[in-house]
Amino acid sequence: MTGGDVLLGDIGGTTARFALVVGGKLGPIGHFPVRDFPTVTDALAQFLGPQPPRLSTALLGVAGPVDGGRCVVTNSHWIVDGHELRRTFDIKHLRLINDFEAIAWSLPHLTNEDVRVIGTGAALPQEPMVVIGPGTGLGVAAFISREGGPIVVATEGGHNTLPGASEREDAVIRRLRARFGHVSAERALSGPGLENLYCAIAALENAAVRELDAAEITERALKGTCRTSQTAADMFCAMLGGVAGNLALMFRARFTAKGRFRDYLKAVPTSVIVHEDAAFLGLHALAMRTGS
Repeated sequence: MTGGDVLLGDIGGTTARFALVVGGKLGPIGHFPVRDFPTVTDALAQFLGPQPPRLSTALLGVAGPVDGGRCVVTNSHWIVDGHELRRTFDIKHLRLINDFEAIAWSLPHLTNEDVRVIGTGAALPQEPMVVIGPGTGLGVAAFISREGGPIVVATEGGHNTLPGASEREDAVIRRLRARFGHVSAERALSGPGLENLYCAIAALENAAVRELDAAEITERALKGTCRTSQTAADMFCAMLGGVAGNLALMFRARFTAKGRFRDYLKAVPTSVIVHEDAAFLGLHALAMRTGS
């Protein structure tokens, strides 16, 4: 990592975050709301300031599929073009990876303070680890140890078809199908997805409710001030357990409800990552590992 600083970035549909690695040490992380900037170039220019540092390398996690060094960010108006960023900011080497690939690289570096354990089970060394997370979208990635060094498998698993596990869920999915056509897991298991569940449940119950965003639905559910919000939040958590399969974040009962594999899954440990900037642990680790 000679000849300049290293730029790390975690670019989501709602927030973009950037940090510099100087002398091998990760610096402060800057947070920038995507809605406040026309392009990623504008946000990055503000982070770097009027006299930007010399950058040798950039490693950016982006919320969407990467194709040819370019990403159309899912659930955002931004397009992240690695070639354009490299030219604009005079970066010698720039690499784009999926944002959940970055989080997956953080898994071996998380401490007990960074996670909240759910259920039973104990981690086995060298076994695969999977991370799933709802945000503006639904991200999924796997960390796999192997001889010769670990690898991370980035996926677009959030776009798999959403399954129903009860007549009630089936009814909600039918409502979503009438609205969207194909109903992916992300249509229910994301911030906008929670809003979709809330609207579908309200329609099924003929409930007179006002339009709420995901934050308001969550707040009312936790306070117990809105029955429809509570029902939507409960279904969200139950569906997440079912979709995750081997990584339950909320309802352990749904995680282990896998028939003949129930006993096997009960032994698989599950945790919620509570580290606010886990992606930067992964980006930093990957940058150090590849000698960026």
